[in-house]
Amino acid sequence: MTDCLYSPERYQLQVDTNRQTVPLLIVDNQAVSDFTSHLSSAQIASLKSQNITLKAGRSGLLLDKDGQPDKAYLILGDDVIWQAASAAQSLPAHLYELDFQFAKQDSEEQFIKDQISLGFALAHYQPLSKASPSPDKQIAQLNLASHAQNTQSLTEAISFCRDLINAPANQLTPAQLAIEAKALSDHYGASYKLVSGKALETDFPAIHTVGRAAEVQPCLIDMSWGTDGPLICLVGKGITFDSGGLDLKPSRAMEMMKKDMGGAAHVLGLAAAIMQSGLKIRLRVVIAAAENAVSQASMRPMDVIDTKAGIKVEVGNTDAEGRLVLADALHLVCQDEPDFLLDFATLTGAARVALGTECPALFCNDDKTAASLMHHGAQLDDPVWQLPLFEPYERFLDSGHMALSSTGQSGYGGAITAALFLRRFTGKDINWAHIDVMAWNLSSRAGRPKGGEAMGLRACFAYIQELAEAR
Repeated sequence: MTDCLYSPERYQLQVDTNRQTVPLLIVDNQAVSDFTSHLSSAQIASLKSQNITLKAGRSGLLLDKDGQPDKAYLILGDDVIWQAASAAQSLPAHLYELDFQFAKQDSEEQFIKDQISLGFALAHYQPLSKASPSPDKQIAQLNLASHAQNTQSLTEAISFCRDLINAPANQLTPAQLAIEAKALSDHYGASYKLVSGKALETDFPAIHTVGRAAEVQPCLIDMSWGTDGPLICLVGKGITFDSGGLDLKPSRAMEMMKKDMGGAAHVLGLAAAIMQSGLKIRLRVVIAAAENAVSQASMRPMDVIDTKAGIKVEVGNTDAEGRLVLADALHLVCQDEPDFLLDFATLTGAARVALGTECPALFCNDDKTAASLMHHGAQLDDPVWQLPLFEPYERFLDSGHMALSSTGQSGYGGAITAALFLRRFTGKDINWAHIDVMAWNLSSRAGRPKGGEAMGLRACFAYIQELAEAR
């Protein structure tokens, strides 16, 4: 890839505020009767002639007596952000101004505004491809003048995350992933360090072992930003393609493995949101980047490999490489004793079996942290769901023949044993959360096109914002 995906200009919301606006009436689902009582007889007749039932999620345009756009409406239910995205894609391409006269006038109004504006913004996202060379699409826009900052930061975060995951593996190599991180770092004035080659082999042996079979060498990306506030460390799995190694995946299972760097995409997107918003934290982002390829240099099942922590690991399956690269990265940041350590990884199929593709699995050392993350996820329609760090399954990891097993001998509870393996490198006392994420939409919905997806990112941003404000 010759061009850098990260571009602040690409993610900047462009709204022509000089255009005439059309009021967009936000109607609470409980206020539909009040709303219809304010409509003209012609407007009511028009709705009836079109067999339109006014219910949650419905949006439309109302015309004046001359047949010109008079106002639009959006009836809100629970999933505000995606109802707004649906409205943006179905309403005529006017510039709309929010009007809350038929909605709750309370402390939640700004929250609802932010959700609606983000939904409109995400409705404009298009994957970069030959089929859609321009991100500009003639769909409805919202006047964001009063609350664009939060919308802008999260739009950048989600769009950048999606772009990275969608990029083909022959273009987004470990080296290109490092370039993307450097571009983000430079834009926000963060410090940046790259470890590769002999230094990686010496200092991060597990990352080196996983990536040494590939044409493009593995690396560790290390970014830092901010000088005040709690120390927040983000760690991402950056396997830019996963063949499975010598435990080769079937071809169908390999088709989407360009998304195996989805964890890295999440932490870079989250970092963009944090820096763009100027949260008062000290941020460190570490990404273990490699391709899990096949060559004469590939690691073998039952190899015993070194890790940065000094823990010997027996490779149970070469297709369980993500936990190996994360082990080195997690051990590195734990030396700083962060106030909160969060890792994202497309780690196990077992998490998808347990929770499906749309609800990431959450593991936490602290149940209060887990409860807060799940609360934010529910509030923002960005769910995560806690699975247990079930202590009895530790015995599976200790059942290795020559060293700590990376997978354990049981074929059950794979997401749990993977999280327990990672905890061997973080310890039990640190405020640590691990999110095992699909990072991919299997089909398209309003504001959520098929392909790479940010999952749990907004919930984590809200939790980190809470930590920053608590200081």
